[in-house]
Amino acid sequence: MGKPLLLTEENLIFTVMYNLHAKEVIEKMFAAFAEGDVEKILEIVSEDSVWIYHGTQIIPKARFEGKDGARTFFSNILKHTEVLSFEPLQYIVEGNMVVVLGSEHQRVKRSGKELKQQWVQVYTVQNNLITRMEEFATSEVGNEVNK
Repeated sequence: MGKPLLLTEENLIFTVMYNLHAKEVIEKMFAAFAEGDVEKILEIVSEDSVWIYHGTQIIPKARFEGKDGARTFFSNILKHTEVLSFEPLQYIVEGNMVVVLGSEHQRVKRSGKELKQQWVQVYTVQNNLITRMEEFATSEVGNEVNK
C-alpha cells in the first residue's frame, strides 16, 4: 500500500481553495444563465463536455456533447420557457465535483403552462471548465396562465 497522505496546512489550504474554485465556476455559470447569456456560459464549458438530462415525468431525457451541445441545451431552455425562478439551494463540493440541489419554476412560452421542478445537478470541473453535467429532476405542472 502507498503512504497515507499527511494532512498539512499546505494540503488543507490547497484542498479548500480547489473546492471553492470548482463551486465558483458553477456559480459563474448560474449567474450567466440568470442573465440569459449563453455565450458567457460557454466560456466556462470545455470543448469535450457532456451534458446529460435524465428527464422528468414531463420533459424527455436528452444528452448533449461539446460546446455546441451545451449551447443547444441552454438555448432550448431559454427559447421555449420563461424562467420565473431558478434557485440553487445547497452546494456539496468534493474535489472537482460540485453537487447542487435546487428548484425552478418556468412558464412554457407556447402554452402558458407552468412547470415546477426539484433537481439535483452534478458537475465536474477541470482546469476551470465544466466537463460534465448530469441532472436528475422531477416536474409538476402548475396552474395554466391566461385561463
